[in-house]
Amino acid sequence: MGEHDNREQGIEFGSLTDDLEDESYPMTHDEVLDRFGDRELELENGTTTVGEVLSEEMEREYEDAEGVRQTIFNMVGSAAVGRQRYSDRGGETPNEQQEGDDASM
Repeated sequence: MGEHDNREQGIEFGSLTDDLEDESYPMTHDEVLDRFGDRELELENGTTTVGEVLSEEMEREYEDAEGVRQTIFNMVGSAAVGRQRYSDRGGETPNEQQEGDDASM
């Protein structure tokens, strides 16, 4: 892992996390876009920028860095997800359970 590896919920923030923490809050949505809009976020399926992710969110004020990050998590959508409908949690799928239930009757 690199010096700025900071992947959370499928998004690699890199040094952006520290830069957001170093800012003074509250910040308006426009201020966030002005300062960080061109910063790249690495997703499972490519990259995007803060500006692309937050472009739809308009009238907003952020109280802290966590508020900015949460909005990014909410707005990035399924692009941050690797394989769709994949889980590494094990166990049976609902279809497998139904088949197993039928066989035991």
